[in-house]
Amino acid sequence: MFNIGDNIVYPMHGAGKIEAIEEKDILGEKQAYYILKMPGDVKVMVPTNKAEEIGVRSVVDKKSADKVFSILEEVKTEMSMNWNKRYRDNMDKMKSGDIYEIADVVRNLSYKQKEKGLSTGEKKMLSNAKQILVSELVLAENATQEEVEGLIENKINSSFKEFELDNIEPVQNVVNKFIPFDDTNMN
Repeated sequence: MFNIGDNIVYPMHGAGKIEAIEEKDILGEKQAYYILKMPGDVKVMVPTNKAEEIGVRSVVDKKSADKVFSILEEVKTEMSMNWNKRYRDNMDKMKSGDIYEIADVVRNLSYKQKEKGLSTGEKKMLSNAKQILVSELVLAENATQEEVEGLIENKINSSFKEFELDNIEPVQNVVNKFIPFDDTNMN
């Protein structure tokens, strides 16, 4: 059971605050609802008796937030080459509401975006995953949205440089060695 003022996470929507607990009569059924204030001044009603069942949970603590940032610094995990399977796998991770799984999606799709670019669907998924991650880390870190977004970008950029550029540059060097530029035949 959650209380008014608690910071919570609603899967696929992000973190918010319980503003009220109200009894509502919807379709002839009286039920208690958490009234959640979500990012962007969105209000959501969640039945109190189904909240845990649908994955509503408390915002992570500082120690768990630190673990999220360390996940963003790790080498990416393997993803399917098939975009449809990759999309479904990432969507399952996001639906889980697990902040570590969402951090994995953000890191992996960010790497893919830097390497080859993303499809429109994956761009939208990355944007949604970042929004969910940022909304929770803002509350866990007691920081501003801009500070958390900057931290996430810095972690991803530094790990991409460390892990991925090492894998990309040798291929380019091999090509330069086997296909030397010869300007003697140009007029």
